[in-house]
Amino acid sequence: MRSFNTVILGSGLAGLSTALRLADYHRVALITKKKMLDGASNWAQGGIAAVTDKEDSLDSHVQDTLIAGSFLSNKAVTEHVVEHGAEAIDWLIEQGVNFTRDHESSTGYHLAMEGGHSFRRIVHAADATGSAVQSTLEQKVRAHQNITIFEDHIGVDLVSEVSDEAPSGKRCVGIYVLDIRNDKVIAISSPNVVLATGGAGKAYLYTTNPDTATGDGIAIGWRAGCAVANMEFIQFHPTCLYHPSAKSFLISEALRGEGAKLILPSGEEFMSRYDVRKELAPRDVVARSIDSEMKKNGLDCVYLDITHKNEAFLKGHFPTIFSRCMELGIDISKEPIPVVPAAHYTCGGLVSSINAETTVHGLYAVGETAHTGLHGANRLASNSLLECLVFSKNAATHILKTNRLENESVADWDESRVTDSDEQVIISHNWDELRRFMWNYVGIVRTTKRMQRALHRIDLLTAEIREYYSNFRITPDLLELRNLVSVSELIVRCALQRKESRGLHFSKDYPNADAESNDTILTNTQLS
Repeated sequence: MRSFNTVILGSGLAGLSTALRLADYHRVALITKKKMLDGASNWAQGGIAAVTDKEDSLDSHVQDTLIAGSFLSNKAVTEHVVEHGAEAIDWLIEQGVNFTRDHESSTGYHLAMEGGHSFRRIVHAADATGSAVQSTLEQKVRAHQNITIFEDHIGVDLVSEVSDEAPSGKRCVGIYVLDIRNDKVIAISSPNVVLATGGAGKAYLYTTNPDTATGDGIAIGWRAGCAVANMEFIQFHPTCLYHPSAKSFLISEALRGEGAKLILPSGEEFMSRYDVRKELAPRDVVARSIDSEMKKNGLDCVYLDITHKNEAFLKGHFPTIFSRCMELGIDISKEPIPVVPAAHYTCGGLVSSINAETTVHGLYAVGETAHTGLHGANRLASNSLLECLVFSKNAATHILKTNRLENESVADWDESRVTDSDEQVIISHNWDELRRFMWNYVGIVRTTKRMQRALHRIDLLTAEIREYYSNFRITPDLLELRNLVSVSELIVRCALQRKESRGLHFSKDYPNADAESNDTILTNTQLS
């Protein structure tokens, strides 16, 4: 058994920034199932929304967030996050992140415009902000003597005991993780565990997310007794590159901020038929508009046209997108980009407080794994990295303040009654089936009948996986499939509970929004 003051599961921006804020005072274990930079944060193109320009205002950023979230966002939480935006940017600059500069700007940095925002307020590093931030923080994490890094280790389950201190009646005391290289489960004891594993985009057939986005933290927290909220709100990014050789490549919102137009193969613009804000409408509106045009016209994709900008501008502002499209034979300065909506962001997650505490004592959730109340029914563009930064600081501050340092004993993993599987193909078949029916039945536009069909199939898959898990040695693929099926069930059950259409959840059976609406909250006791 290993022991640490704090264990962090996940190496995205939420995990790295939490680790750095704790490491001067705690012995920290940072666990990541692949390499440090293999998560979704590293893929983030757009940037970080923060009020840094004197022409902008905190109230405007708050209102933009509430409007995008269909007024389901928690206003107090939203105000808290927005108020700490500039501070978060300053912290990253102190760490050495080189954001794109603009000497004519009052801030000294170039501020981008994105859909749903009233002002240019997106601080960015060209079109590869996530990579710039992650690579900078990764170097600092690797250099810190108090941080032990466990790459190629995947979380299995949390270890908890009965406690009267938490709403769930449980206290987290450690975690089991699978050492992938050595095919061995190890026990780690810690009085503080932070889940920062990102979202669950891989539950869907088409996604902008990397292969690591399998909802691990949400599923692990749910099994440990955490409450979850608003899992029905899966954000589909409107513009994922549509090309047989391009897997999960995102075409940033910032192109539309610079005037890119969505068009049909004929060249006709169509967004004016759906929203007065056209291409700068929130992502849920744009994604549904594209989906509608594709279905109405029998199209595989639509096109994003930014040919009004010259090559020098595009190379300067969008070097990653420009070069990737050129590799595929698409010169975006001369021809439009084929795009299609794809699952992008999990707005719901483990219910967490302003201090990032879940309903299990000693267990925290940060980033896309958490439901903080910020995003409501739809995340405003570039608020995700901001949320990671603000809540990682809040989590670290709370962990240090509570000063829980005593470790409980965690028993070794018992695999004495399992054998090696001789039917690994079952896992790949089940995963493919899950992703296809989630895309078809619980996608951008939903019906009750489709979702009930999906839930029936999830029940069958759950039974198969439970039997498989009980009889065979665990593998990374089995753990990811187990987690995705669990998270998919939470998505469907939350969606079935919402008898209205709001934000990212659009139901043909309930096409209108209710006058008042609340979060959809699930607990284990409700489903037991």
